[in-house]
Amino acid sequence: MYQFNHGYELLELTKKFNLPISQIVVLAEQEKTGEDLDTIFQKMRNNLKVMKEAINKGLNEDLKSVSGLSGGDAKKLYERIIIGNTLSCETMAKAAASALAVTEVNASMGKIVAAPTAGSSGVIPGALITVARKFGKSDDDMTRALFTASGIGIIIAKNATLSGAEGGCQAEVGSASAMAAAALVELMEGTPEQCLTAASFAIMNLLGLVCDPVAGLVEIPCEKRNALGALNAMICADFAIAGMDSVIPFDEVVEALYKVGKAIPYALRETAEGGLAKTPTGIRLKKEIFEKVERGD
Repeated sequence: MYQFNHGYELLELTKKFNLPISQIVVLAEQEKTGEDLDTIFQKMRNNLKVMKEAINKGLNEDLKSVSGLSGGDAKKLYERIIIGNTLSCETMAKAAASALAVTEVNASMGKIVAAPTAGSSGVIPGALITVARKFGKSDDDMTRALFTASGIGIIIAKNATLSGAEGGCQAEVGSASAMAAAALVELMEGTPEQCLTAASFAIMNLLGLVCDPVAGLVEIPCEKRNALGALNAMICADFAIAGMDSVIPFDEVVEALYKVGKAIPYALRETAEGGLAKTPTGIRLKKEIFEKVERGD
């Protein structure tokens, strides 16, 4: 009764039952798993807790990735925010720092929520938790928004891909940004139509983004792209809430995501055989890391 495969089907369900996207997703999950609503909600609330803890850890601790390639950047940016010395507004800077924080926890083998992947795990918490705190939203509000994000992720997974190896970074950070944008719209009491519009904008803005991790590790440039994805989600949510029209329907945008992903060269789909991974510095860093592993350092 509540199952959906496409955006238009999700919208039809919200109209039929006069419910927001989040509630349709919860009911679909109950229908699929047989679990009671309280259990389903609590599981998602636990995800929110992990997201919050990762942000706090990344912003306040001197983390270093296992490879040594990254770490500590979230804390650096957060310290500039505290002294009021960022060029971007405080909310956007906090969202970027929070997204970075989660990705640095991931790179240092900490606990994160793969939403939808580990490589894009900073986007949703960075955007959602920052905005929620700004507007005084509750944990329940954020948890419901996460179900909205999940609904968007389900559609993308069924009709395109969430994998960088299959569709480039547009499939990871792009999808995460779309999920976050829709979540923000519902958080701010926008309509289901506006949620999908925001998701459409978010994917459009990142369409064609390649996946070229230096040394094959989810650090450079992945972490900074998570920050970009969070900020993209915020402005796309603003676009939709302001009444802008994406023109291209969400389902068609998802189809484009899939087709563009297939067209991206193999070297730019998480193979570390192109882009930044094949710059002189990228090649040198890969060699140094491999030598370090061989020595057992």
